[in-house]
Amino acid sequence: MKFDALFPIIGDFGPYQKRVYLLLCLPAICCAMHKLAWVFLGAKIDHRCLLPVEFENNATYDHLPLGIWPNMTFPPDPKNSKVPWDSCSRLEVNFSDPSYFQEGIPSNKAISCDGKFVYDFSKYQSSARLDYDLKCKRTFLYTNAQNLFMVGIMLGSIVFGDLSDRFGRRPVFFFSLVLQVVFGILAGLAPEYWTFVIARMIVGSSTSGIFLVGYVIAMEMVGPSRRTFVGVACQLFFTAGYIVTALFAYFIRDWKILQIALSLPGLVFLSYYWFLPESVRWLLARGRRDEAKAILKNVALENKVVLTEDVYENLSAEEPSEKKSTSILAIFRYRRLGLRAINIFFNWFVNSGVYYGLSLNTSNLGGNDYLNFTIAGLVEVPAYTFLLISLQRFGRKIVLCGCMLAGGAFMMACAIVPDEPDWNWVVITFAMIGKMCITASYGVIYIFTAESFPTVVRNGGVGASSMFARVGGIVANSLLILGEIWKPLPLLIFGSASLLAGLLALCIPETFGKQLPETLEDGENFGLRDAKDADLDDLTGGREEHNKDDKVPSTS
Repeated sequence: MKFDALFPIIGDFGPYQKRVYLLLCLPAICCAMHKLAWVFLGAKIDHRCLLPVEFENNATYDHLPLGIWPNMTFPPDPKNSKVPWDSCSRLEVNFSDPSYFQEGIPSNKAISCDGKFVYDFSKYQSSARLDYDLKCKRTFLYTNAQNLFMVGIMLGSIVFGDLSDRFGRRPVFFFSLVLQVVFGILAGLAPEYWTFVIARMIVGSSTSGIFLVGYVIAMEMVGPSRRTFVGVACQLFFTAGYIVTALFAYFIRDWKILQIALSLPGLVFLSYYWFLPESVRWLLARGRRDEAKAILKNVALENKVVLTEDVYENLSAEEPSEKKSTSILAIFRYRRLGLRAINIFFNWFVNSGVYYGLSLNTSNLGGNDYLNFTIAGLVEVPAYTFLLISLQRFGRKIVLCGCMLAGGAFMMACAIVPDEPDWNWVVITFAMIGKMCITASYGVIYIFTAESFPTVVRNGGVGASSMFARVGGIVANSLLILGEIWKPLPLLIFGSASLLAGLLALCIPETFGKQLPETLEDGENFGLRDAKDADLDDLTGGREEHNKDDKVPSTS
């Protein structure tokens, strides 16, 4: 008796599953806060050179000493003509020369600030960018800090995914929680750059251990008819973390205290140790039937159903062992399946890159950074609500393609908006609509990927896709620097990539209402009219049949 056969008895989403599901979704709030906090932790604070005639204790960013003209003291910013002066150099001027004060010919020789700057603290009071001197010639270290955080997420998805298959979901979940709290606090106390960066990289890896492993536990205990809802609804908790991050940052202006404040809530989730169960599927797959039986008795009790001893004794969870040993690389022995996998990987790369690119780019859009960031989080609510309605009506492919094309169009439209203050609200509006669309497409790609890969490589396929997503996040973070040259340039690149990925998504066969592929041969033939189970939509009740056959990706 397969584990899925229990759901008609215990219920697809009974009281027990709802309670555990809610508990598992709450830590996603903390994961979102750590993933997106760099906008405020490493906030850009405007600065200029401290002039020889100024004193550090009374110099202000916007006001020069009486009789000093900016155009004769600072070279123009080569990257941004709207900034009154270059932030990393000044002109070599002899302030004791009276001719200077007669607006003579300014010097053409620029010299460095020698480590002496005047800062504009009107928007932010502190930043890791200042404390670790991540400006001017050391700007690359600023970019590397977030890139290494993304590398941590990628490594975490690989390492913790494998560990959860070997040692269980529950111990990896709690180990990741401990790492997130300990190294999150350490990042806030770090005395120098590399301690901070390494600590945050470990925090990044922990988000994979918490969010992805928790997601697997939740999906493994929910019946087929509710998996689409459960898979999308959990993303709303990530959105909640998005908004909470803006609130924390607004009220906590010291970045070190902010980093510690974002880490402390994880202590609450350590209390789960006494009542969060292990995955029953994993226990059955490892032959630990007594532990699985004890958990199922609790499920039956809370859901008010009865399970007989025969049910317990005949349970099994996994496919035959020979089906679990297939390498993900085996898909490239099949032309159509291999090309489809490359297409899916590219869509993950673009979705993740654009999502994190837009999320981290809110401070470059102009206007109020906190408001922009909050709006970027709020637009995710209608995005996920749209998915809950549309995925069961229109399928996966049309929704994915439509969202990416619409998002790409709005992001590219930002390039034609006049670069004037009165038009800034239009840029923000277009960018937020693009963010809403890419959020929806990102939600679809999770489900679409799991259904597109054959059962024998499904877990490996999802894992490989996640790796490409992290690479996309790293590339997007590096592209944000281009916004200093021309503000809409990152949006133009993101929009172009979204349009291309959206069009390529049309080449991926629809999975909704179809019998999902089991073997590599099934995957190669999937979507062909003459395939054995190519199209169930021609049959009465085809969509209901899809729900019956929908399976959680194998995680062993």
